[in-house]
Amino acid sequence: MTSPIGALPSDPLREELDVRTGEAVSILVPVTERPSNLQELYEEFATPFRSSGLGFEFIFIVEPEHWNLLAPLEELRDAGEPIRILRVGRAAGDATLLRMGAERAAHDVFLTLPAYPRIEADALLDVLEPVLRGASMSVARRWPRRDSWLNRLQNRIFHLLAASAAGGHSINDVACGVRAIRRDVFESLPMYGDFHRFLPFFALRQGYQVDEVEAPQHVGDHQPRIYSPSVYLRRVLDVFGLYFLMRFTEKPLRFFGLIGGGSLLTGSAILAVLALQRVQGQSLADRPILLLGVLLLVLGVQAVALGLIGEIIVHVNTLRGGNRVVREIRREPGSEGGSSSG
Repeated sequence: MTSPIGALPSDPLREELDVRTGEAVSILVPVTERPSNLQELYEEFATPFRSSGLGFEFIFIVEPEHWNLLAPLEELRDAGEPIRILRVGRAAGDATLLRMGAERAAHDVFLTLPAYPRIEADALLDVLEPVLRGASMSVARRWPRRDSWLNRLQNRIFHLLAASAAGGHSINDVACGVRAIRRDVFESLPMYGDFHRFLPFFALRQGYQVDEVEAPQHVGDHQPRIYSPSVYLRRVLDVFGLYFLMRFTEKPLRFFGLIGGGSLLTGSAILAVLALQRVQGQSLADRPILLLGVLLLVLGVQAVALGLIGEIIVHVNTLRGGNRVVREIRREPGSEGGSSSG
């Protein structure tokens, strides 16, 4: 089942089109953490594309520690299978690997697929269909969930935090990693660090149409997963970064000004009290609170200055056109009503 999450209206001409069997797709597979058997992954997930009439290619972007898994894929490639292998010289993370794969992809529709199973292979075409019909992006939602209660609890907490940070935008399974997206949309979204998980939120923020497609969870995705404390800490930092980018990218002075203003007021109040005490004859020697007041005052000035610099950068970017998506919906000949813009 497909449900639009929200965006500008899509092109009416595209909505009249059926899924085009002549379209082609590049499947990007970043091979980083816990990869499964890549040959089995390819054979399973390539099957629905062979019977669909869609042209396709699989692009495996592989970090050095997993090069030992590539021999079977190279044999399949040499036998004529539509496989491309990109060896990355150092560990780079999913976002960088996906960007490298997209730059070298032969087609303008991408399907991102983790190197381990998330959804059943037959559901890939369901995820791809909204993009072929005109949506900017579609994301898979593993539903119904059949994995352990621990996985579902972690997933629920993460999504509550992410949805809150995203300012009300709701994606039910942003961590799935199976997404279809057009090249122009992909290139307009931030792809660095671990923000590849939040691409649907960034797409919604910029006005793109994002659909969510329910897909059966793969049996290989049922095992419980417990991560190291550093992983959970990174996830919290990622959510904080998402909060800042979604809410303050265009108004950084509000964020830094709030912090800097509080620090300035606190430092000024401390120094004012100390100055009054000094006038009354009290000594300020050996009083650490004096250093605290000066420190808060300096930090406040720096935070406000940083916010002002951010405002200048945003202003210059706005003069250049910004990165919002705008489409004009024109009235068809003979139809009633006027035109509108989105």
